[in-house]
Amino acid sequence: MNKYDLIVQDLKTDITIGTYPAYSRLPSVAQLCEHYEVSKITINKALEVLEQQGLIFRRKGSGTFVKKLEEGTQIKPSKEISGQMEGFMAEHAARGERVKSKVYTFEVERPSEYIAKALDITTEDFVYRIVRVRLVEGTAQVIEYTYMPISLIPNLKMTHLEHSIYNYIEDEIGLRIANAHRVIRAVMPTEVEASRLEISTGDPLLEVEQIGYIDDGRAFEYSISRHAHGYEFMTISMH
Repeated sequence: MNKYDLIVQDLKTDITIGTYPAYSRLPSVAQLCEHYEVSKITINKALEVLEQQGLIFRRKGSGTFVKKLEEGTQIKPSKEISGQMEGFMAEHAARGERVKSKVYTFEVERPSEYIAKALDITTEDFVYRIVRVRLVEGTAQVIEYTYMPISLIPNLKMTHLEHSIYNYIEDEIGLRIANAHRVIRAVMPTEVEASRLEISTGDPLLEVEQIGYIDDGRAFEYSISRHAHGYEFMTISMH
């Protein structure tokens, strides 16, 4: 994916979730250049795409503004982001690799304030709490800590966790997974994580903190994934 495509998706997500509400002005081209560390050409190309998609309009001398969408209008993800959010199992299955999931925790609880805020729910609502390790060709590659609101993702079962939650969400519930905000950092594993991933406590992990959204802007997932064994990210939207 080109750099401007990532910027398009990042700004599109901000519009979807209301970071930039209708009629608000986007940061200037210079500010966006500084934020994304790219040239004016790249920013202008990204803005052109958003304008063509009917999400923004530009006023000469005034700046770039968010359009008010008609009620019921959905901001559809691009082909690239659909691929990015297709899920761990689908990603590796496309390479012909066998993926298995080992579930350590599957329970229902009330979320902390932090998780409730991330999912745009209250601490009185209920979420699934899931801890699982994903294995590729028998090698543990990532440990995932996932929270999903029950009100949005009903009737989740162990069989979905052992295979693909994303497939369940799209194929059985009928929701469309759109995009995500991610923060990437390096961390050291706990002793439990090192044991479950079969690595040393001195081996660093690549941590991805993520809020996933469906195409109407609702958050369906808060997760922290810790990757071992040199996992590479080809498309990352950092926010």
